[in-house]
Amino acid sequence: MPESHDGTAPIRLPDEPRETVLPGGEYIRERHDDGKRDMTRPPEPEPLGVPIYDNHTHLEIKDGEAFSYADALDAAGRAGVAGVIQVGGDVESSEWSAALAAQDARVLAAVAIHPNEAPGYASAGTLDDALATIDALAAQPRVRAVGETGLDFFRTGDDGRRAQHESFEAHIDIAKRHGIALQIHDRDAHDAVVETLLRVGAPETTVFHCFSGDEHLARIAAEHGWYLSFAGTVTFSNAKNLHRALAVADRSRILVETDAPFLTPAPFRGRPNSPYLTPLTVRSMAERLGVDADELAAETAENTLRAYGSWD
Repeated sequence: MPESHDGTAPIRLPDEPRETVLPGGEYIRERHDDGKRDMTRPPEPEPLGVPIYDNHTHLEIKDGEAFSYADALDAAGRAGVAGVIQVGGDVESSEWSAALAAQDARVLAAVAIHPNEAPGYASAGTLDDALATIDALAAQPRVRAVGETGLDFFRTGDDGRRAQHESFEAHIDIAKRHGIALQIHDRDAHDAVVETLLRVGAPETTVFHCFSGDEHLARIAAEHGWYLSFAGTVTFSNAKNLHRALAVADRSRILVETDAPFLTPAPFRGRPNSPYLTPLTVRSMAERLGVDADELAAETAENTLRAYGSWD
């Protein structure tokens, strides 16, 4: 049983998973293949010296060759990833995520309507019903976050922003009422996201998933105690904004994620991503911060457990 970073209290790895029966089967989505990507899976990295967690992944999405949620979790365990948060983005994937978390001890869930999905539900007149489903799922004991929700002004134009704002504010309310974390999707909308959080009141635990801001947003987050979750993008040599943000971030509020199957860390950018690659991102972050990789791993693990609670 691995010890905690200070050697005092052991971190218990989750028990073996129970048999899992999921709505829609092994996958409910498949990532589009344009025929230009290298679809071979990167090799498994050397585990870090302490258990770590992937706080945002999408195991319901198939990317390339078959690699089921069970395969992905087994590979993650071999790489020292003790647990993942499986994240929904619509009703179907949120129900799938909650079902997996309920039946596999290595998984916690986040449930939400993704900001780019909200306008579609609104135009169909079903956004309120969808939000009611998310509210019900959020009451389940192994659903520990509402997400991913937020604002995306890159893929959704002006005509969809009202629905995005309505959905975002409803998700904030759900997270606060259930006393669980909020995982934010923020793309080209930093100012609007911050304005909304300050106006409505952010949940006690607020996480910027796949943080894409700069040192200015990192300092705002530190001021308010918000978490920054860094994905494989922080390993890219041209991601100068993320490197600067990492340098000024509050270390007690740093998390790590894969956002798999997307955003595969260097040196495997573009290839299929999975939670077992989380150590690559931790090592890259530690190198940029000039700290020992196991030290940063222990810190991110402690931060993750503070944000979401135990996987036990």
